[in-house]
Amino acid sequence: MTKEDSAFLERINNYADEVLDGIDPQKTQVGFMLEKLKPVMEEIASETGESVESVFIRYMDLASERSVELERKFQSTMGNMNSYGDIMS
Repeated sequence: MTKEDSAFLERINNYADEVLDGIDPQKTQVGFMLEKLKPVMEEIASETGESVESVFIRYMDLASERSVELERKFQSTMGNMNSYGDIMS
């Protein structure tokens, strides 16, 4: 992920932290959450000359990439817990 991609992702995530504060993502419809993020995506789209849809797609791609990256780091730090045996067996 480039520095530009990371800054793009952080900008939207920081905005999301503000406008979605206190909202349970498990109990909230995706459409509602996306509507809350629309202003920042429209702002970015107007700054870059992209469509809002392109900004959304880029955001989702980068968020997925970051999620995989964090999971990989977690797994490499924690190791494979199954190698120690399943204590529930």
